Amino acid sequence: MAQPPARHVWRIVLTNFLNSLRPRQIRGTFMGEDYFGNKYYEIGANPSIGKRRASRWFEPSDKDAFDQELPAEWEAWLRNRRDNVPTDEELMKNLAIMDMKKTNALKLDQKFKKVIDKGDLQKIEKGLSSFPKYDDYELIPGKENKK
Repeated sequence: MAQPPARHVWRIVLTNFLNSLRPRQIRGTFMGEDYFGNKYYEIGANPSIGKRRASRWFEPSDKDAFDQELPAEWEAWLRNRRDNVPTDEELMKNLAIMDMKKTNALKLDQKFKKVIDKGDLQKIEKGLSSFPKYDDYELIPGKENKK
């Protein structure tokens, strides 16, 4: 019988150690970009090697900013809560809704700031809860407010 070739265990250990010190070149598939400029990547799942879930990550537009803001759709995709990538139409629709909410909040803030600036603090009174009561809103739905 022929002898099997020697495996040189220490050579294998040394080469694996040296390979572990080299930086890894992870190349993922580019999946999309959001309106902040963040780029999203994915390495798909490979059950044959025991990898059941896809690896997903993003590259921020500003690498020095640690308080990155992500759209909710992309964050759900990153956390594997959704399978498909968000479409541009979906992102723009939700961005428009977000801008509309900001403008409405500014209008309400200006409206009630004028009420407070006039010194007419009787219109805003504190109830039992921590929320202010306004004359414009019903306290009990369907019933008129007592004045």
